[in-house]
Amino acid sequence: MQEFELKYGCNPNQKPARVYMRDGSELPFEVLNGRPGYINLLDAFNSWQLVKELREAFGMPSAASFKHVSPTGAALGLPLPDDLKKACFVDDIEGLDDSPLACAYARARGTDRMCSYGDFIALSDICDVTTAKIIRREVSDGMIAPGYTEEALDILKKKKKGGYCILKVDPDYVPEATETKQVFGITFEQGHNFFKIDGDLLKNIVTENKDLPPEASRDLIISMITLKYTQSNSVAYAYGGQAIGVGAGQQSRIHCTRLAGTKADTWFLRQSPKVLSLPFRPNLGRADRDNVIDGYINKNEEDVTADGIWQKYFTEKPDPFTKEEMKEYLSRITGVSLGSDAFFPFGDNIERAKMSGVSYVAEPGGSIRDDHVIATCDKYGMVMAFTGMRFFHH
Repeated sequence: MQEFELKYGCNPNQKPARVYMRDGSELPFEVLNGRPGYINLLDAFNSWQLVKELREAFGMPSAASFKHVSPTGAALGLPLPDDLKKACFVDDIEGLDDSPLACAYARARGTDRMCSYGDFIALSDICDVTTAKIIRREVSDGMIAPGYTEEALDILKKKKKGGYCILKVDPDYVPEATETKQVFGITFEQGHNFFKIDGDLLKNIVTENKDLPPEASRDLIISMITLKYTQSNSVAYAYGGQAIGVGAGQQSRIHCTRLAGTKADTWFLRQSPKVLSLPFRPNLGRADRDNVIDGYINKNEEDVTADGIWQKYFTEKPDPFTKEEMKEYLSRITGVSLGSDAFFPFGDNIERAKMSGVSYVAEPGGSIRDDHVIATCDKYGMVMAFTGMRFFHH
């Protein structure tokens, strides 16, 4: 297939729309089911690059959940602790521990379940039945993987009344060294970002504390690979082999750090005994539970514990999760890693990171206030590496 016609572009009024290879060669993917849209394919190709890089960096299956061309979560295929299984709604999945790929997607989807609603999924390995069973019951627009077992494909083809978008990518495809795009009729050209992210980026530790454990190094690398495919400005928190909070597309770096930190806090708080024991009504859907949990933690538009409201969601009235209780719970968390796609201009980013348990930081360095940022890290005994490499993505 050399060309694929799309229903429309980013919006219904943007027609005609298609994807094709500029050199006339075959497209490096197949449509096995459904009909992808313009944004679906942007999500697919960005997310595929992310999971492929994670696979190459760590030698284990990985997965990503994407929405609007940024990851909501990305993870390696490590087993999930019991509380995380419950928080990700996968504690009932038979054989989960035997499928690293399923573990990777359960983690990626469970990172920010509200933002993953209607996601596009990327898998680094051939999709197996266990992974397909998790995907089957989640609201998702489509997925991309290098292949599917016959039984997994049969399961997935039944999603969305048979219209679920399933793409198979050529895992050996390498893009041209030069890439182009048009904006306002003007063609932009640049070299493709082939930069390899690995432990060498973390050798320039600039803080007094230079103790960087292997797990922290792993998580910093995960955060930077995630940032490489996140709309900038961006900051990513990582812990336990996955990104746990991604702040994407903010004009200010402190807003990136706050946004990603709030998402990371929510991820941790979802695993707290108070949230795991919420007495949900048995007929409450998964998406509604996600919304209620987010409201319970973040005190959003609706007080889900108020009289006249809690009855819609719970079999009995739960006690509110107070700010003091949440602060105390989060104060015990340490060992979180944080990556930034560009330098931190002020120490306020480190102050905010500390509130979410960050102990390890990777950023390019190069600010005129680097000394202030380093001093703030030293105040808290953090380890910070200057990578010397920016990861803007637009």
